[in-house]
Amino acid sequence: MTEEKTHTSIDQPDAGRRTLLMMTGASIAATGLVSMSSAPAKAQASGEWDKTFPLSENVTHKKVTFTNRYGITLSGDLYIPADRDDASLPALAVAGPFGAVKEQSAGLYAQTMAERGYVTLAFDPSFVGESGGDARDVASPDINTEDFMAAVDFLGVHDAVDRERVGVIGICGFGGMALNAVAADKRVRAVAVTSMYDMSRVMAEGYYGSMTDEERAEGLAQMSRQRWTDAEAGDPAMAGGLPDSLDGIDNPIISMYHAYYKTDRGYHPRSVNSNSGWTVTNPLSFMNMPLLTNIAEISPRPMLVIAGSEAHSLYFSEDAYAAAAEPKELMIIDGADHVDLYDRMDVIPFDRLDEFFGEHLAA
Repeated sequence: MTEEKTHTSIDQPDAGRRTLLMMTGASIAATGLVSMSSAPAKAQASGEWDKTFPLSENVTHKKVTFTNRYGITLSGDLYIPADRDDASLPALAVAGPFGAVKEQSAGLYAQTMAERGYVTLAFDPSFVGESGGDARDVASPDINTEDFMAAVDFLGVHDAVDRERVGVIGICGFGGMALNAVAADKRVRAVAVTSMYDMSRVMAEGYYGSMTDEERAEGLAQMSRQRWTDAEAGDPAMAGGLPDSLDGIDNPIISMYHAYYKTDRGYHPRSVNSNSGWTVTNPLSFMNMPLLTNIAEISPRPMLVIAGSEAHSLYFSEDAYAAAAEPKELMIIDGADHVDLYDRMDVIPFDRLDEFFGEHLAA
């Protein structure tokens, strides 16, 4: 493994698409190589199983609901090892990527870790998927951070869980939310993130800080006035998601988003990124409320940060690692890109995740 990387150049094909990706966060937290050797997981054809990966015979699965501190009902998939008996087990709350749903990457992580002996909860954040919230297809740095804490509430009162042995996994944009939540929630004993994104930073600054002060001011002005338009219409305008076809599009980031969210590999009918995208005004609170200000307060609990060496998002992981206090670990997966850590079973380091949580959630 190596930590000396050259970041991928991000050239937008036109100003409109650039605005979409940088300002709305519509699938901005996803890109990746799609030429890895393993085949992507496939959705089940049966009516009840609605995930993008097959059900394991080594776990039991149950749909659950729980309520966050703001009174929003969240929907989750609970995975428990099939051979649990009556033992109280360590538990993991899992969410992400940003704009995905629990039937996609988060569920795959949750089920795989349940096969390894953990009670796991993959959940939809507020306003997304099967979770509640009157507004739809919006995100919040505060409320989505709280969603992780609410998941810890749920796990801590479940009879299969040892509440003193709870950890968190965040993927992509919900990696940043996970770190933010764990900094404040001292019940969590360990946190791991993969392909981590700081959504507040990328929306406020653009990739690699490329957004100028003038662009930021203009974007905020446009979204501020959009609020009047939305108020008059009675419904928020949607920013639009990924294109259904790549005809005429040669932008590698859009192509890589498309390869996961718009194909059988990862498409889901409830996924924001697979469909109409976020609201136009979605970035407003993210641009004004930095997520990782207090990341050092995760210490003395351990933090594992996993990223691909070829991921355009690698710098988020490197910078979060640098800002955090010990104990911490930065694991770079050679040759992997951002989306490879969504579902590539031969790329995601589940052995290391198991070792990490096995050590730090030990009885």
